[in-house]
Amino acid sequence: MINDLLKDAEHKMDQAVVHTTQEFGGIRTGRANPGLLNRINVNYYGTETPLQQIAGFTVPEARLLVIQAYDKTAIPAIERAIQEADLGLNPSNDGNVIRLVFPSLTEERRRDLIRVVRHLAEEGRVSIRNVRRHCKDRLESEDVSEDDIRRAEKALQTKTDEHIARLDAILATKEEELLEV
Repeated sequence: MINDLLKDAEHKMDQAVVHTTQEFGGIRTGRANPGLLNRINVNYYGTETPLQQIAGFTVPEARLLVIQAYDKTAIPAIERAIQEADLGLNPSNDGNVIRLVFPSLTEERRRDLIRVVRHLAEEGRVSIRNVRRHCKDRLESEDVSEDDIRRAEKALQTKTDEHIARLDAILATKEEELLEV
């Protein structure tokens, strides 16, 4: 029973790290990154459709993202969805593809984005700690010896520390990315 609780806790901690990493992907750096468009939905024939399902992406240059729609009639809808997403990008449409030029970030904007990224990382850490707390509560409600509970809590703390360290490493990478000129 204890092993099942620990495995469940580890799985939930992994999910918290993955979720936070995905949140980091939505933060625009100075470089073109197709991950920035993951959350955009396009009104495609009356249905909200994820952009990835109706278009392909290429990055020919560091600051240029090209979106190739599978259906050319969807280009105006894709362009509208990008503008409404308020990403700070202005799409240009030549009838065949949509180009997104990523402008350089100012130093002040970089500092603001680093604050946002640190806040997201802290939310990820809190999620991991909440998983630890819930697992610890469930361990204490089980009918097992105190020694087993103590060993399980030690293992749980080790897993928590590992996941927080992974999150901190991902945060450091994202901060470097943001500070890169």
